[in-house]
Amino acid sequence: MSSSPLLPASERDESLPNSNSYFPIPSIRRQLFRFLDSKTFHYSILALVSLDVSCLFADIVINLLTCGHRTKPYDDALRALEIISLVFSCLFVLELIATLWAFGTSYFKSKFHIFDAAIIITSFIVEVTLQGVTEEVASLIVILRLFRVVKIVDELGVAADEQMKEMESRIEDLEKENEGLRGEIRRLKAEDET
Repeated sequence: MSSSPLLPASERDESLPNSNSYFPIPSIRRQLFRFLDSKTFHYSILALVSLDVSCLFADIVINLLTCGHRTKPYDDALRALEIISLVFSCLFVLELIATLWAFGTSYFKSKFHIFDAAIIITSFIVEVTLQGVTEEVASLIVILRLFRVVKIVDELGVAADEQMKEMESRIEDLEKENEGLRGEIRRLKAEDET
């Protein structure tokens, strides 16, 4: 398993369910843990957050272009973006619930994870409770969802960290191989001199 971007190894092992259990839930939890810990999942979340932010910018651009004088096509586009935004919020809440179940409370040892969870929950509550309310209140949603850009930066940092660890491991292997070859060269030179 690759290193976990969500939790350090010592915390991950504690949060994993016991595999000796006879119940299927620990097995499901372990599988969910592995899926949430995978590069594929992190890149998927990165793509979803990027799409969410793109929709948010599209909403801002449409509002700026129309300046309150909207026609039916613009209203339809804004309504579609509102629905897409709600779908993204629901997906992020589901991701948070799954992550909490898989990783347990140790997930919240990171301040970033607390911050991200607060943004997800607050955005979801504001979007659901203020659906169709005035545009001034909707700007609060925009501000909260823009904080999700931090998630993109974090995911990119995680990817860079994983690549760095792979490179460090490869360098270490090459240094060992290099040292072995130098030892072999010294041995061969010593044999030639005798």
